[in-house]
Amino acid sequence: MNTFPRTIFPALKDALADQRAIVITGMRRTGKTTSLRWLLEQVDSNNKIYLDLERLDQRAVFEESNYDLVLDYLRNRGLDSTQPMTVALDEIQYIPNLPSVVKYLRDNYNIKFLLSGSSSFYLKNYFSESLAGRKVVFEMFPLSFGEFLGFRGVPFRLRENLAEMRFDPHEYERLKGLYEEYVTFGGLPDVVLEARPQARRDILSDIFSSYINIDVRALADFQKIGELQQLLRLLALRIGNRLDVSKLASATGLSRPTVNQYLDFLEMTYVIRRLPAFAGGDKPTALAKKLYFCDNGIASVLATISEGAAFENAVCNQLRPYGRLNYLAKGSEYEVDFILTREERSAGLEVKYHPIQSDVQKLKRIAAKHGLGESWLVGKYPTPGFSDFIWGGSIF
Repeated sequence: MNTFPRTIFPALKDALADQRAIVITGMRRTGKTTSLRWLLEQVDSNNKIYLDLERLDQRAVFEESNYDLVLDYLRNRGLDSTQPMTVALDEIQYIPNLPSVVKYLRDNYNIKFLLSGSSSFYLKNYFSESLAGRKVVFEMFPLSFGEFLGFRGVPFRLRENLAEMRFDPHEYERLKGLYEEYVTFGGLPDVVLEARPQARRDILSDIFSSYINIDVRALADFQKIGELQQLLRLLALRIGNRLDVSKLASATGLSRPTVNQYLDFLEMTYVIRRLPAFAGGDKPTALAKKLYFCDNGIASVLATISEGAAFENAVCNQLRPYGRLNYLAKGSEYEVDFILTREERSAGLEVKYHPIQSDVQKLKRIAAKHGLGESWLVGKYPTPGFSDFIWGGSIF
């Protein structure tokens, strides 16, 4: 199978070495099935099988109350139960009792399970107890900008620290068109590999429709899907803002508990991300979380978002692999978009469409006040004569 490499692949392969079940979870169409098939190919044995639980016939097998019948099915499909077996199961969220099946077969037979599913909501509600200590979970997200370039066959050098990401005019000229695509359409693999803009929009619409009509209906008991869609459209217009649950409840006609329930579900199904306030901020426990979407393309399906909001949202997603993210605020006096903490060292990052020198000076004052080790502007477009900033397209 010809597969584009993902940064998660080495860790997945390393996890084959023990008997814990490997669980790959993440947003719809981020590449979980491709990664699951790739991982199965890395198993140095022919005593293995891939099963898709979206198929009703294969799903029915794992819905059996007699779990030994599942083993019979695997034997009938050619697996030798006297030897170590590897079983890859895709779309596990369709079978609520699957953890019990996996636990029984894993504990009683020599089976290594490779699993994938579209939701940490499912893992939290069904997997937490049944496979405690028996699983290792990997989260898959849309492509980073570095992975985006890899899918397009464009070479790049990964930057290890923030200082190395400082604006480089030559790299800017080389990659600015590609970065604009990434900010506009996001990082879902099928979208990245499609060259036609309208086809990309169609793919994004299809992915969102599948999420609503398949994932939401399979995982939740929400009575009115339209309410969830209305909330999503409002959220897309609030990217980068602190969430006010009372206002969201008033705008949608929902109760505050229902809005909070929907927000939790959207986060656990990898549609949105909420950033808490930094511990150095003003009364951090009282400050609302800031909202971002896990993919720019999905956000663009829901509403017409400003270029500035799209850029800030992209930067949020690009920074995710580099460490823990928060935001910093002191009342209405000032706010720093992102606080990136890595190995107990924190850096303040302020996103600016056109960064200028006075922005640097203001940020440095705030950073010094809160004991931040570093502070950087993150810009999308250079300002003539000013280069003391990180260009968004160098965060790979």
